Amino acid sequence: MRSFFKDGSVVLFQGDSVTDCGRDRTQHEGLGDGYPQKIASIWRTLFGEGVTFLNRGVSGDTTAMMLARYEQDVRALQPDFISILIGINDTWRRYDSNTPTSEETFEKNYRTFLENIRRDLPKTKILMIEPFLLPSDPAKAVFREDLDPKLIRVRKLAAEFADYFLPMDGFLNAQAAAGERGACDISQDGVHPVSYGHSLIAHYWLKELQIL
Repeated sequence: MRSFFKDGSVVLFQGDSVTDCGRDRTQHEGLGDGYPQKIASIWRTLFGEGVTFLNRGVSGDTTAMMLARYEQDVRALQPDFISILIGINDTWRRYDSNTPTSEETFEKNYRTFLENIRRDLPKTKILMIEPFLLPSDPAKAVFREDLDPKLIRVRKLAAEFADYFLPMDGFLNAQAAAGERGACDISQDGVHPVSYGHSLIAHYWLKELQIL
């Protein structure tokens, strides 16, 4: 266990609904009910109140939408550390609204977002979390043909830009296959974690930074 963040640090969570998780947008420091809240709660229990945790995840966002929010939801907040989990909606929209995002466009959007951070906030540490899909809903099995090539792009970008990387698709699917609880205990629809699933994400996140 170590105190990874210094007092006064700003930690920003960025992404889609998995990160948003019902956060109160009227509250500057509203964290929602998911893994950002769990991470912040554990941190504060261990080390006190010296770090500011912010959540700017937006339900339904794709990489293009997250990129469009960069100025107000990243640069203006001047985070010392940013955690990013994005990508499942770039796949999902292909199947529910016939608006696919190509691998190339996906990578371009994500790359531009990361390049902006490195340009404007060169001291900011970046943690990337790959999007994930669990086999809880058989109807979503077809998503794999679109998601898997995008996971390869995320891993490529992480090697270029990330200080820390969580291969969460692998982690959660391995847990579902080998653990006492199965895929539906982590996410009932394969995408949105239940409380236990968010606890797993928080666990892997804190372990990656050697906080736990």
